[in-house]
Amino acid sequence: MQQLVAELQEAGIGHVRLNEPLAGHTTWKIGGPADLLLVPETDSQLAAALKLLKRYDVPWCALGRGSNTLVSDKGVRGAVIKLGDGFDDARFDGETVSVGASYSFIKLSVMSGKEGLTGLEFAGGIPGTVGGAVYMNAGAHGSDISRILQSADIIWEDGSRAVLGKEEMGFSYRHSILHERKGIVTRAVFRLANGDRKEIAAALASYKDRRLRTQPLQMACAGSVFRNPPNDHAARLIEAAGLKGLREGAAEVSQLHANFIVNHGGAKAEDVLTLIRRVQRTIEQTYGILLVPEVLLLGER
Repeated sequence: MQQLVAELQEAGIGHVRLNEPLAGHTTWKIGGPADLLLVPETDSQLAAALKLLKRYDVPWCALGRGSNTLVSDKGVRGAVIKLGDGFDDARFDGETVSVGASYSFIKLSVMSGKEGLTGLEFAGGIPGTVGGAVYMNAGAHGSDISRILQSADIIWEDGSRAVLGKEEMGFSYRHSILHERKGIVTRAVFRLANGDRKEIAAALASYKDRRLRTQPLQMACAGSVFRNPPNDHAARLIEAAGLKGLREGAAEVSQLHANFIVNHGGAKAEDVLTLIRRVQRTIEQTYGILLVPEVLLLGER
């Protein structure tokens, strides 16, 4: 590892941190240390880092703003890659916007509205980065990334680069090609449409107000824990089963929104995982439906 770190620093790939605690990098405020945290600032730095990790046979995973992610209490062996400020930009050109992968998805929706562009209103309450949103085909309110993406710049795990069009991204519900082939989105281009600024602002305000009223956003959480099963909603099933308020340690199934698990302070990843399993078991026994987690599990078990 010392030789790898030396080569990474020599290659100038950005920030290199050893044994970095990840709780401060996740919205759940949970997670042990990463052996190595890399924060590249350019495509070239990222490609160089991936090539070195491959040469040294060091496993890696990507982390955005840490929403939708549960990091193990034991931490993450190998490297965690978090794109730096060099990927935090948005450039508008007519009805398209080219945006770096570390740009806030919520901020993008607001900025698009100010430009008089419609199509991203659904993103107004989705935390995380643009890169994470593309990876997960994030969506809400009847829309998702697949409806507006024009292309995505990707660097694969061997350091090679590609630009994939929407049809090549393998989008389905909360899924993209990146679930099957390992790589990192560095930039996305979205095709929007001209709209009325007041109507866009009203839609964003309405979605924001609804989320503030129905979701425990003032607490440490990670968004929806489970994917919605076909023709139903995970939150409805969990609430109907009487599981709101179910608690394990400092982790609790939210009493405001049943598909959220909140951290009251000091919750462990194991507490959250125990709740996830208890909810899954109850819903399967009660309704014959296996809820599939939407959150990504990172690290050593």
